[in-house]
This record gives sequence, structure tokens and C-alpha cells, in this order.
Amino acid sequence: MILAEKKYEIQDVQKGYANRTLYINLSKNEIAIKPVSDEMKEKFIGGKGFDLWLMWNSLPKDKVIKWDDPENEICISSGPLGGSIFYPGSGKSLVTSISPLTGIIVDSNVGGYFGPYLKFSGFDAIEIQGKAEHHVIIIIDGVEGSIHIKKVEYSDEFSEYSHELTQQLTEKYAKDDAEKRQISVVSSGPAARHSKWGMLNFSWYTTTRKHASVKQAGRGGIGTVFANKNIKALVCRSPRVTIKSNNPADLEAARELGRIHSKEIVEIDSSQNEMRRVGTGYLPEIMNVVDLLPTENFRYGSHKEIKDKNIPYNREEMRKVYHVKEGTDGCWIGCTMSCSHYTLGHKVMTGPFKGQEVIVDGPEYETIAGCGSNWGVWDVNWVLEVNFYCDTYGLDTISVGTGIGFVMECYEKGILNKEITGGLELNFGNAKAAVELLHQMALGEGFGVIIGKGIREMKKYFAENYGGDPQFLHDIGMEHKGLEFSEYITKESLAQQGGYGLALKGPQHDEAWLIFEDMVRNTIPTFEDKAKALRWFPYWRTWFGLNGLCKLPWNDAIGPQNKELTVKDPKTGELLQARIPYHVEWYAKYFSAVTGRNSTPDDLITMSERVYNFQRIFNIRLGQGLREGDSNFPYRAMGPVTPLEYESRQERYDTQLKELGFEISGKNTDDKIKILRKHREEQYSKLQDAVYKERGWNQNGCPTIEKVKELGIDYEDVIKFIKPHQ
Repeated sequence: MILAEKKYEIQDVQKGYANRTLYINLSKNEIAIKPVSDEMKEKFIGGKGFDLWLMWNSLPKDKVIKWDDPENEICISSGPLGGSIFYPGSGKSLVTSISPLTGIIVDSNVGGYFGPYLKFSGFDAIEIQGKAEHHVIIIIDGVEGSIHIKKVEYSDEFSEYSHELTQQLTEKYAKDDAEKRQISVVSSGPAARHSKWGMLNFSWYTTTRKHASVKQAGRGGIGTVFANKNIKALVCRSPRVTIKSNNPADLEAARELGRIHSKEIVEIDSSQNEMRRVGTGYLPEIMNVVDLLPTENFRYGSHKEIKDKNIPYNREEMRKVYHVKEGTDGCWIGCTMSCSHYTLGHKVMTGPFKGQEVIVDGPEYETIAGCGSNWGVWDVNWVLEVNFYCDTYGLDTISVGTGIGFVMECYEKGILNKEITGGLELNFGNAKAAVELLHQMALGEGFGVIIGKGIREMKKYFAENYGGDPQFLHDIGMEHKGLEFSEYITKESLAQQGGYGLALKGPQHDEAWLIFEDMVRNTIPTFEDKAKALRWFPYWRTWFGLNGLCKLPWNDAIGPQNKELTVKDPKTGELLQARIPYHVEWYAKYFSAVTGRNSTPDDLITMSERVYNFQRIFNIRLGQGLREGDSNFPYRAMGPVTPLEYESRQERYDTQLKELGFEISGKNTDDKIKILRKHREEQYSKLQDAVYKERGWNQNGCPTIEKVKELGIDYEDVIKFIKPHQ
């Protein structure tokens, strides 16, 4: 049943922009097309910038909007550089909404074809507001120039499971097998209706796989918002993509830059991280060796018995897991990084698909670490099981991994027991019991309902109902601002603590992944160095999210010339080697070639700084976004909470205390933990001060009026929300 439809004129993309956005209100069954202004392109660029601007202007400003209010929106955009098929990593979509976990803006970047296909179908972004009375599918047909909102029922035609639904919709809306590659589907699964960990799958079909694979917009519960709005799926049917589809201002210059960067990746990847062969699956063994792999709810940074040996999740073993030939598995057309791998023929061990052989998209590093080592599980078959069910149920593997790791420690500490868990023995290593929680979340039943509320709510619930000590639960519950931590140990990296604690949406590594610079390469040793890094890196990484680009080609394949560079920031004198300056220069030239805006590396940072500050102010508008929200960090992110943790690295911690001038002779472990804790919490607070100053914020964490004027976003309603906090 068609609830609403709209025909539109198909227009060519110009200099990376379709110059229109699509607005859908599900409460009113309204479809509208909005123009993209020059100001939008100048100040908000695209991608996350467009998403935020659209949400800012569509959400009521006279009240604080909650995640499940009909006025909340889901916005999806690519960006002006998204969709190029000759530059590596040009296939990202950026998704924003108000998060069910945090109550503030969450943004998630995702591969797959939807964002570029949306643009080539005529729209730089889609914003979805309201709530449908019935389950609906939204269909954007960029071949015929039509948009439909269609009422659907769960039936034999349409599965509730995301992996099946994706295949069904790909086949339904492709006129023949060849056209399947022109279809991209966004969907979630049944667990998104019962959990705040819901995510979205973005699909793409390749002739090599002959299967519609998926990438995930996982963070912050965007899939839960999607399910709450009664959206079953988005479908986009795109015109065929060519090298001219994005219509760059200077096609030949853009293609030449793509050729140079692609050639570098192909030549050096096999001797570095092997992204084209094992993708992010190369990371677990490296993290294990340098004591940064989350193990047993972030208590340790490595397997306690095999720290300096191969763990089961090593490159050699992951080569056996992934079904791939080098260079054939990109999640966007023409990406030479080609790091999106899959597993063929996993035999499902539990649940409704038990006994079936399935394709698993992954596993990626975050899933291996979160649902493997962090649970004390060292069998890749269980990681694949979790990966498959999280994808088809619509669950974020990062929140699932970190959240269930917390539950396991609570179980081992006696806060939980079998009577509370419904008979599940949720000790570390029990993957089968953990997977049972996923099945319960999909059904909205049992102990899984409590778990799916997220760690922040679990902490409160366990204290009020099961007698857990609130301070201990806070210390070991790895969430901040309500978002579960992504999978890196930060105890020994003050810079990464800042990277997580000061991140706008909560502890996710896509803003500032500084562990290696801080701990391994030691390029940012001083407070000043760390503060500067915590300004530059979040802005630089934000820039990728404005343009529809993946960050991996920038920092996971680095030519030998970078070691020889001693480039200095002309303003600060800071060495820029870690920034891969020649790559930054390439991106500035690429942006110029596509958009026609002559830009330097400094211009790119200014673009991002503007949007970054705007998002901070958006969080303030939603009642958060100040210093208090950046504080109250779980202490396990800073140091050892329990004697078990301290004593596992006693030589390290004792040495640190002595070097700091503390007298520890005769003191027991609990005393030493208290001394170390006081010192590290003070260091974190000082880092906040330094970073706020570097970013041009006041000591309450609010952008100053001078800063927003400098950035050209001193709109009347922006000033209104920050003025009380000056």
C-alpha cells in the first residue's frame, strides 16, 4: 500500500553536489525536496555537516527533544567527495540522530553504497522525521525519478531478519541480475526494537560475492531510532555510476590524485598492515603485544598467559577465516584499500538459524576484541556467531562486546547470579551464554532486556535491585556519556583518555586515536603536545565525515617518504610527521579538484573546526555538552580498579609511583591504587583545561562567543544557547 509518492526531475551532480536534500515526515506522510544553499556548502560542506544543519533547523528549539520523540530525525548524507570511483575510500555515508543511549547527537560513519547512491539519485542528504503508524519502506528511485513511502507487513515476502531482508529487497527492486549492483538497502533487525544498541546495516551488491553484503552504522543506537519510527528499510535504486557521476570541477586532476594514492596503497600495503588481505583483522595480535587489547572487561591489555605469543586472532589465522582474494573486497566501487572482508560458510551453532551455513560480513577488529578477548573468548567460531547474529538482529557489536563484558565481571564478582540471569552462567569465557543474551534481545525477553538498556542504565539497575556498590559499578562499567567504549585499553595513555572523554558523542576512537602516538611512538610527550593533538586530530578526522571519505587510506598505508619529513606547523612549530602531511596535501588538492574551491590543508581544518564546534553547541542545546559531561570518567579507563589488575602489572605501577616521588614501601595494594588514582584523575582534569584552552572554549567546555564569530556560525539561535554558559 502506497502512503505517499512524489515524482522529481533527475539532475546531474555538479562539482560533487546534487544541490538538493530530501525531507520525509512519517507522521504526515509528507515528502518534500529542499534546495541546498551556497551557505550550506560553504560552512557545513556535506556529510555530517549537512546532517547537523538539517537537524538544527528542523527540530523544535523551544524544548529539549528526546530520542523517541517524533520530532527526532535520522539524517544520512555522503559529501561532495563521496561517490568518486577513482579515489580510495570515497564511499562513506554519515548518519546522525539523537542517541537513545546518550540523549545527545550521535554520528556514525558507514561503508556500503547508500550515501553515494542517494546523491546520484538526486539528493545530498535525506532527513526522516516523525513516526509511521505502520511499518514502512521508503524507496528512492534515481532511475525513474520517484520516491515512495510504502506500508508493509512482516510476512513471507519480507523477513524480520536484516540479512534476509537485504537480499529480498535487493532482488525485488532490481529489474534483473545486472541491476542488483544499483540497489542499496538500509535496514535493522528485531533486536533494535527491544534494545538501545540497535544499529543500521548499509548494503552493497558485488558480482564477485554475488551477495548483498553489509556495513554497519553501529554507534549510539541509531537503529533503535529507526525501529522506533517503524521504518523497515530504506531502498535506493541508483543510476549506473561512472567516473563522471560526481562531475568534478577538474576531472583529470582528481583522477590523477586518485591514481597516485591508489598506486601507493597497492605497492606498500602487503608490507605493512595487509588491509587488502586481512583488513582490520591485523590489529588484535598487535594490540595484544603492546598491552592494549581489551581483555576481560578491560581489566587487562593482553591475554594473561600468552602476552608475547600469538593469540588465536593473528594474521595467519585471520587469512584462513576471510574468504577473499587480495584487492577484491572494497565496500565502495574502485577503492584500492579493499579492506572489507567476509567469511564464507560459517555453520550457525545456536538460535533460529542453527545448522545453516551463512556468510558473515567480517569480523572486524572491534568485533574480535569486543566479543572475543573482552569476554575472555579465544575461539573465532564464537566471534563469527556473534558477528552474524548482531548483524541480522540489528545490534552494535561494540556496545554488545563492552556491555556483556561488564555483565560478566559483575557475575564473577557476585553482584549477579544464576537466579538473576535466568540460569545463564555469565562468567568470562562462556560465549554460549553471551549469545543467548543476543537471542533474548531479539525477542525482547529474559535478562537480555535489562542488558540491552546499555551499561549506564545497568549500573543504576544493578545497584538498586541487586545491591551492587554504585562506585564500583561506575568504575568498571566502560561507558561515558552513556556510550559504551570502543575496544582499546586507555589506562596508560592520557592522550587517548582525552580522545575518549572529550569526544562529542562519547568514547569512540574515530575522533582521536592517539594511543600509538602517545605510547608506542612517543611523539606527544608533554601536556602541550597532547592538547594540540586533541585539537588537530579530531578536526582532521571530522573532515573525512564531512566529505564522505574513509580514514583508512590516510593512516593505514604510509609511504616511506613520511619518515623523512620534518614538516612543521607554521603557526605552532609543531612537527607534523604523525599527520602524514603529504596525504593531507593530497586531500586538499582532491577537495579543490572536485568542488572547485581552492583549498589548503589549513582550510580543511577550519572547515572541520566550524562543524565540530557546531555539534558541541547542539549538545548544549540538548542539555549536555559541557565540562560535567566530559568528566565523571569510569576509572578503569584511567587505571587499575582492583588489586587483581594492579598486581598483574605491579612492576609497572610501582615504578611509576616511585618516579612520581611517592613513597610506597610498606603500603599494600589498595593504598597504592588510591595514590595512583588521585594522581591520574588530577592529570585528566588538567588535560581538560589544556584542551579546552587549545580549542578556544572556556573552562566550562563551552565554545566562546568570540570563537563562534571567528568561525562564522554566530547565528542568533546559536548565541542564544551558549550565552548562559559564557
